Amino acid sequence: MAIVDKNIDTEPKWYALHVYSGYENVAKQNLEITIDKYGLENRIFDIVIPMEDVLEEKRGKKVLVPKKTMPGYIMVKMMYGDDIWHAVTRTQYITGFVGPKGRPICITDDEARIMGLDGVKNNDVKVEINVNVGDLVEIIEGSLASFVGTVKAVDVDNQKVTVMVEMFGRLSEVELGFNQVRISNK
Repeated sequence: MAIVDKNIDTEPKWYALHVYSGYENVAKQNLEITIDKYGLENRIFDIVIPMEDVLEEKRGKKVLVPKKTMPGYIMVKMMYGDDIWHAVTRTQYITGFVGPKGRPICITDDEARIMGLDGVKNNDVKVEINVNVGDLVEIIEGSLASFVGTVKAVDVDNQKVTVMVEMFGRLSEVELGFNQVRISNK
């Protein structure tokens, strides 16, 4: 039995759903069952539990552990309509959409990028910087933040620069991403 609504979005957008905290995986599975049951594959395209890898120390070793960044929420990419609202909010462990009075507000493209939805992480975004060999740049991120160095090489395709930085009285070569440097005023 397929649900059809004439007042649906024409473009898929991301929406946030409230779910029972600790039951994000079960809520996702239940929503997948709802999608199959009502034939919504052409309206609901992706379900994401926001996660990030966190470095933790376990038994004296550092390991990357996936952690939920937004417990109690899952993100859904869909073409919204009132029929979807009913199908989704009646799914077990989902309490409703994020928005006023339970009516959804879509997530902006910038918010989706920051959360890493659609496979695009904020740090994967292409950075444009007008830097040339011989330019002075300031490192703005990482363990060498606030160091100033001279650009030795520029790799536009990989968004990397090689910078000569003075550390401990001698020049050292450091490879950095475009997002880690800016043209120096010093």
